[in-house]
Amino acid sequence: MGGDISSWFMTRAGNDERGISLETLRNRAREWVCAHYEHGGQHLLQTEVWLKRLKPDASEEMLLAALTHDMERAFPGPDSPSLDPRDGVDNPAYNIAHSERSARIVSNYLREQGASQESIEEVARLIRAHEYGGDDEENYIQAADSLSFLEVNVDVFLGWMDAGDEKWNADAVRAKFTWMYERMQIHQARDLARSLYKDAISKLESRRA
Repeated sequence: MGGDISSWFMTRAGNDERGISLETLRNRAREWVCAHYEHGGQHLLQTEVWLKRLKPDASEEMLLAALTHDMERAFPGPDSPSLDPRDGVDNPAYNIAHSERSARIVSNYLREQGASQESIEEVARLIRAHEYGGDDEENYIQAADSLSFLEVNVDVFLGWMDAGDEKWNADAVRAKFTWMYERMQIHQARDLARSLYKDAISKLESRRA
Protein backbone atom coordinates (compact mmCIF):
# COMPACT_ATOMS: atom_id res chain seq x y z
CA MET A 1 0.00 0.00 0.00
CA GLY A 2 2.83 2.38 0.85
CA GLY A 3 4.21 2.13 -2.68
CA ASP A 4 0.79 2.87 -4.16
CA ILE A 5 0.41 5.97 -1.99
CA SER A 6 3.91 7.18 -2.94
CA SER A 7 3.13 6.69 -6.63
CA TRP A 8 -0.12 8.61 -6.24
CA PHE A 9 1.63 11.57 -4.59
CA MET A 10 4.34 11.69 -7.27
CA THR A 11 1.70 11.68 -10.00
CA ARG A 12 -0.14 14.52 -8.29
CA ALA A 13 3.15 16.44 -8.17
CA GLY A 14 3.62 16.09 -11.92
CA ASN A 15 6.14 13.26 -11.67
CA ASP A 16 6.02 9.73 -12.97
CA GLU A 17 6.33 6.69 -10.70
CA ARG A 18 10.15 6.93 -10.73
CA GLY A 19 9.98 10.56 -9.63
CA ILE A 20 10.90 11.97 -13.06
CA SER A 21 9.34 15.37 -13.65
CA LEU A 22 7.00 15.47 -16.63
CA GLU A 23 8.26 18.98 -17.27
CA THR A 24 11.78 17.55 -17.51
CA LEU A 25 10.49 14.97 -19.98
CA ARG A 26 8.97 17.77 -22.05
CA ASN A 27 12.26 19.68 -22.04
CA ARG A 28 14.03 16.55 -23.25
CA ALA A 29 11.36 15.98 -25.88
CA ARG A 30 11.85 19.51 -27.17
CA GLU A 31 15.56 18.74 -27.67
CA TRP A 32 14.61 15.43 -29.35
CA VAL A 33 12.33 17.22 -31.79
CA CYS A 34 14.97 19.81 -32.68
CA ALA A 35 17.68 17.17 -33.12
CA HIS A 36 15.71 14.79 -35.35
CA TYR A 37 13.05 16.75 -37.23
CA GLU A 38 14.81 19.52 -39.10
CA HIS A 39 12.02 20.23 -41.60
CA GLY A 40 9.04 20.05 -39.27
CA GLY A 41 10.43 20.85 -35.86
CA GLN A 42 9.35 24.49 -35.88
CA HIS A 43 5.75 23.45 -36.49
CA LEU A 44 5.85 21.13 -33.47
CA LEU A 45 7.46 23.76 -31.24
CA GLN A 46 4.78 26.27 -32.24
CA THR A 47 2.03 23.75 -31.61
CA GLU A 48 3.20 23.60 -28.00
CA VAL A 49 3.26 27.41 -27.86
CA TRP A 50 -0.27 27.69 -29.24
CA LEU A 51 -1.59 25.09 -26.82
CA LYS A 52 -0.20 27.08 -23.90
CA ARG A 53 -1.98 30.17 -25.24
CA LEU A 54 -5.29 28.40 -25.86
CA LYS A 55 -5.29 26.44 -22.60
CA PRO A 56 -2.91 27.82 -19.97
CA ASP A 57 -3.81 24.96 -17.61
CA ALA A 58 -3.02 22.25 -20.17
CA SER A 59 -1.60 19.12 -18.58
CA GLU A 60 1.98 18.04 -19.19
CA GLU A 61 0.66 15.12 -21.20
CA MET A 62 -1.26 17.51 -23.45
CA LEU A 63 1.85 19.64 -23.94
CA LEU A 64 3.95 16.57 -24.71
CA ALA A 65 1.41 15.41 -27.26
CA ALA A 66 1.30 18.83 -28.92
CA LEU A 67 5.08 18.92 -29.07
CA THR A 68 5.52 15.46 -30.59
CA HIS A 69 2.36 14.70 -32.56
CA ASP A 70 4.07 14.47 -35.99
CA MET A 71 7.32 12.80 -34.95
CA GLU A 72 6.81 9.72 -37.10
CA ARG A 73 7.75 11.91 -40.07
CA ALA A 74 11.19 12.42 -38.53
CA PHE A 75 11.88 8.67 -38.72
CA PRO A 76 10.91 7.44 -42.21
CA GLY A 77 10.73 3.72 -42.70
CA PRO A 78 9.02 1.01 -44.75
CA ASP A 79 5.82 1.49 -42.74
CA SER A 80 5.72 5.30 -43.23
CA PRO A 81 2.34 6.38 -44.63
CA SER A 82 2.33 8.62 -47.70
CA LEU A 83 -0.24 11.34 -48.34
CA ASP A 84 -1.41 11.87 -51.90
CA PRO A 85 -3.76 14.89 -51.93
CA ARG A 86 -5.46 13.42 -55.00
CA ASP A 87 -7.04 11.00 -52.51
CA GLY A 88 -8.21 13.96 -50.43
CA VAL A 89 -6.20 16.17 -48.07
CA ASP A 90 -8.21 14.73 -45.17
CA ASN A 91 -7.79 11.10 -46.27
CA PRO A 92 -8.67 9.04 -43.15
CA ALA A 93 -6.48 6.10 -44.18
CA TYR A 94 -3.41 8.34 -44.20
CA ASN A 95 -4.35 10.39 -41.14
CA ILE A 96 -5.02 7.35 -38.97
CA ALA A 97 -1.82 5.59 -40.06
CA HIS A 98 0.19 8.78 -39.49
CA SER A 99 -1.31 9.35 -36.04
CA GLU A 100 -0.90 5.73 -34.95
CA ARG A 101 2.72 5.61 -36.09
CA SER A 102 3.54 8.87 -34.30
CA ALA A 103 1.87 7.58 -31.13
CA ARG A 104 3.96 4.41 -31.29
CA ILE A 105 7.27 6.20 -31.87
CA VAL A 106 6.62 8.81 -29.18
CA SER A 107 5.50 6.10 -26.72
CA ASN A 108 8.77 4.24 -27.26
CA TYR A 109 10.74 7.44 -26.73
CA LEU A 110 8.91 8.33 -23.53
CA ARG A 111 9.33 4.80 -22.22
CA GLU A 112 13.09 5.05 -22.80
CA GLN A 113 13.10 8.32 -20.88
CA GLY A 114 11.41 6.71 -17.87
CA ALA A 115 7.89 8.07 -18.22
CA SER A 116 5.11 6.23 -16.41
CA GLN A 117 2.86 3.91 -18.36
CA GLU A 118 -0.12 6.08 -17.42
CA SER A 119 1.48 9.19 -18.91
CA ILE A 120 2.63 7.31 -22.02
CA GLU A 121 -0.89 6.04 -22.66
CA GLU A 122 -2.37 9.52 -22.19
CA VAL A 123 0.11 11.15 -24.59
CA ALA A 124 -0.49 8.39 -27.14
CA ARG A 125 -4.26 8.84 -26.88
CA LEU A 126 -3.96 12.54 -27.62
CA ILE A 127 -1.56 12.02 -30.52
CA ARG A 128 -3.90 9.45 -32.10
CA ALA A 129 -6.70 12.04 -32.06
CA HIS A 130 -4.77 15.10 -33.27
CA GLU A 131 -6.15 15.06 -36.82
CA TYR A 132 -9.86 14.77 -36.01
CA GLY A 133 -10.19 15.76 -32.35
CA GLY A 134 -12.78 14.20 -30.12
CA ASP A 135 -13.10 15.14 -26.47
CA ASP A 136 -12.19 18.58 -25.13
CA GLU A 137 -8.49 17.84 -24.63
CA GLU A 138 -8.19 16.22 -28.07
CA ASN A 139 -9.89 19.22 -29.67
CA TYR A 140 -7.36 21.56 -28.08
CA ILE A 141 -4.46 19.53 -29.49
CA GLN A 142 -6.08 19.61 -32.93
CA ALA A 143 -6.66 23.37 -32.72
CA ALA A 144 -3.08 24.09 -31.67
CA ASP A 145 -1.86 21.92 -34.55
CA SER A 146 -3.99 23.87 -37.05
CA LEU A 147 -2.91 27.26 -35.72
CA SER A 148 0.73 26.28 -35.90
CA PHE A 149 0.26 24.89 -39.42
CA LEU A 150 -1.28 28.15 -40.65
CA GLU A 151 1.49 30.14 -38.97
CA VAL A 152 4.49 28.00 -39.95
CA ASN A 153 3.71 25.64 -42.84
CA VAL A 154 1.87 27.80 -45.38
CA ASP A 155 5.04 28.85 -47.19
CA VAL A 156 6.24 25.24 -47.27
CA PHE A 157 3.18 24.15 -49.24
CA LEU A 158 3.28 27.21 -51.47
CA GLY A 159 6.91 26.38 -52.18
CA TRP A 160 5.94 22.89 -53.34
CA MET A 161 3.30 24.42 -55.58
CA ASP A 162 5.73 26.98 -57.00
CA ALA A 163 8.23 24.20 -57.70
CA GLY A 164 5.67 22.44 -59.90
CA ASP A 165 4.87 19.52 -57.60
CA GLU A 166 2.08 17.75 -59.48
CA LYS A 167 0.47 16.46 -56.30
CA TRP A 168 0.47 19.82 -54.55
CA ASN A 169 -1.04 22.01 -57.22
CA ALA A 170 -2.96 25.17 -56.38
CA ASP A 171 -6.26 23.38 -55.85
CA ALA A 172 -4.71 20.81 -53.51
CA VAL A 173 -2.87 23.46 -51.50
CA ARG A 174 -6.03 25.53 -51.15
CA ALA A 175 -7.94 22.44 -49.99
CA LYS A 176 -5.25 21.72 -47.40
CA PHE A 177 -5.31 25.28 -46.03
CA THR A 178 -9.12 25.25 -45.86
CA TRP A 179 -9.30 21.86 -44.16
CA MET A 180 -6.74 22.84 -41.52
CA TYR A 181 -8.83 25.93 -40.75
CA GLU A 182 -12.32 24.47 -40.91
CA ARG A 183 -11.60 21.31 -38.90
CA MET A 184 -11.03 23.30 -35.68
CA GLN A 185 -13.72 22.76 -33.05
CA ILE A 186 -12.48 25.27 -30.46
CA HIS A 187 -14.20 28.58 -31.24
CA GLN A 188 -11.43 30.67 -29.66
CA ALA A 189 -8.90 28.95 -31.90
CA ARG A 190 -11.02 29.44 -35.02
CA ASP A 191 -11.19 33.17 -34.24
CA LEU A 192 -7.42 33.36 -33.77
CA ALA A 193 -6.83 31.42 -36.98
CA ARG A 194 -9.11 33.47 -39.20
CA SER A 195 -6.54 36.10 -40.15
CA LEU A 196 -3.85 33.45 -40.67
CA TYR A 197 -6.17 31.53 -42.99
CA LYS A 198 -7.11 34.66 -44.95
CA ASP A 199 -3.43 35.53 -45.35
CA ALA A 200 -2.69 31.99 -46.58
CA ILE A 201 -5.45 32.14 -49.20
CA SER A 202 -4.33 35.62 -50.25
CA LYS A 203 -0.77 34.38 -50.80
CA LEU A 204 -2.09 31.47 -52.81
CA GLU A 205 -4.33 33.63 -54.98
CA SER A 206 -1.53 36.12 -55.66
CA ARG A 207 0.53 33.29 -57.11
CA ARG A 208 -2.35 32.12 -59.28
CA ALA A 209 -3.02 35.57 -60.70
